[in-house]
Amino acid sequence: MLSEEEKEELKAELVQLEDEITTLRQVLSAKERRLVEIKQKLGLNLMNELKQNFSRSWHDVQTTTAYKKTHETLSHAGQKATAAFSNVGTAISKKFGDMRNSPTFKSFEERVETTVTSLKTKVGGTNHGGGSFEEVLSSTAQASAQSSAGGPRRAEEEELQC
Repeated sequence: MLSEEEKEELKAELVQLEDEITTLRQVLSAKERRLVEIKQKLGLNLMNELKQNFSRSWHDVQTTTAYKKTHETLSHAGQKATAAFSNVGTAISKKFGDMRNSPTFKSFEERVETTVTSLKTKVGGTNHGGGSFEEVLSSTAQASAQSSAGGPRRAEEEELQC
């Protein structure tokens, strides 16, 4: 328990502290107004301050050990990823090369060449009797139908349906 005298002293100190705080707030407010006036006269605005603060903060971050280690690690990882992608590209190219040299691909390539040559012969006019585009298509359809399971009869049925 506090005595009456101690309570009075504390109340007086409380009033004095509140007065000092009020005075300090008034002084601080006056200083802040003066600061704004000076900045306006110098042409400094909030955006410029933010830019400066950001630049300063970014510089501070870049100089930290953690940033340097992270940057180093990510740079190293990027180099490894680049090398890995290069290796994958090389492997894919090699596989395509191997596939192109395979007997299956060679056989397919020969069939395509034969078909193209046949079409060129029919369309190109080596047959001096001429022939319209429809006739070439019809004869190609007949040849295709004969090579499939249906045989010649099936080709005739397809011609009738057209």
